[in-house]
Amino acid sequence: MRVHLISPRSPVTVITKREKAVQFSRLSLTTVAALFPPDTDIRIINDSLDEINFDDRIDMVGISTITSTAPRAYEIADRFRKKGVPVILGGIHPTAMPREASLHADAVVIGEAEATMGRLLTDFRAGKLQKFYSSTERPSLINLPLPRKELLFGNKFYREMDLVQTTRGCPFGCDFCSVSDFYGRTYRTRPIADVIREVKLLKNRAIVFFVDDNIAGRPDYAKQLFKALIPLKIRWFGQGSIIIARYRELLRLAAKSGCKGLFIGFESLSSDSLKQVHKVINRVDDYREGIKKIHDSGIGIIGAFIFGFDSDNEGVFEKTVDFIERNRIELASFSILTPLPGTHLYKQFDEQGRIFERNWEKYTCGEVVFKPTLLSVDQLQRGYYWARKQISSYRSIFKRTLRPNKIALLSIPVNLVMRRASRASLKDIKAANIEN
Repeated sequence: MRVHLISPRSPVTVITKREKAVQFSRLSLTTVAALFPPDTDIRIINDSLDEINFDDRIDMVGISTITSTAPRAYEIADRFRKKGVPVILGGIHPTAMPREASLHADAVVIGEAEATMGRLLTDFRAGKLQKFYSSTERPSLINLPLPRKELLFGNKFYREMDLVQTTRGCPFGCDFCSVSDFYGRTYRTRPIADVIREVKLLKNRAIVFFVDDNIAGRPDYAKQLFKALIPLKIRWFGQGSIIIARYRELLRLAAKSGCKGLFIGFESLSSDSLKQVHKVINRVDDYREGIKKIHDSGIGIIGAFIFGFDSDNEGVFEKTVDFIERNRIELASFSILTPLPGTHLYKQFDEQGRIFERNWEKYTCGEVVFKPTLLSVDQLQRGYYWARKQISSYRSIFKRTLRPNKIALLSIPVNLVMRRASRASLKDIKAANIEN
């Protein structure tokens, strides 16, 4: 059987092959590839990097999509189906909107693929493919088949940063996050022996990215994991919560195990905003002390902030940029609050009639798709652009990174790449506004 597994390209601008090379594939398609029989001829296609040949003679196409790439996923699916090739759609967006996805697919996988792929492949071989595949059971993470990462290495644009997953889900239930919807508000862990075995088999152990939504979501498990990683002498990055700073021993072990940076969702500097989306685990008054503890341990921070909460006014943009610079957060990521399908926020805004844009390509978390409370749509959009421009200025980069700290210095090249990407996308936006 010949199968193409496709990741649709993002509507977000990517400016050069060099910036494309910074991308690394999600684990989703390599994980799905491991669920096929060993003799299956599989090709993984990243639509941002690879050409899709719609005339290839293949038996099946699988497409994994998030909300912003759904229109492109549907376009690809429709073209293959016109050629008579069966198409399977899966991922976060089809899970949230299965009936919509079914209009463009022969089958839709709802939720995690491990729970249903065996049944789907059996039905496919028997010529009895069903329209929807879902399961009430969450798949066990014990002895998972290893992702087929070798299917990525042939692409000359990829820089090999190895990806590993140790947990699935998040212990928190933030209203804006689609993770809880996809994983069913569960937080499951892989056996640590399985994780260590996988890390030892990685082709590139110089830099490892743990893709967990919150690697320290269960502190006792995280401590044992970090202890087991110490002898491997790897450098790793991951995603976590600011509350890791509350656990001195956990933070010490993270650093000792090779953690060089954490992507941390601060979301807002307003307690009211955090309450609005039920992220009360974050305490704004503890941010500064927590940042200092993480920095003192030798771990860098990629801080994530969201604009557009109901309590946000025109001062939120300058206040947030000033906070990032004063606390010397090495890298910053900004988003516009976005009611992604499947989330509680989507249901709430939909019921309130606040969503005015249903074009999924706009759901990049960089465009306003709903009516804010204290800001106009234009004020929110312009404030987001202003914050990106300010934080990517040379003045801001050097203010945040020029100190005798290896992690800070290592973040400079990444900041410069982000500066080029930010400036290019803002230039495109300005040009589009002129044309309109």
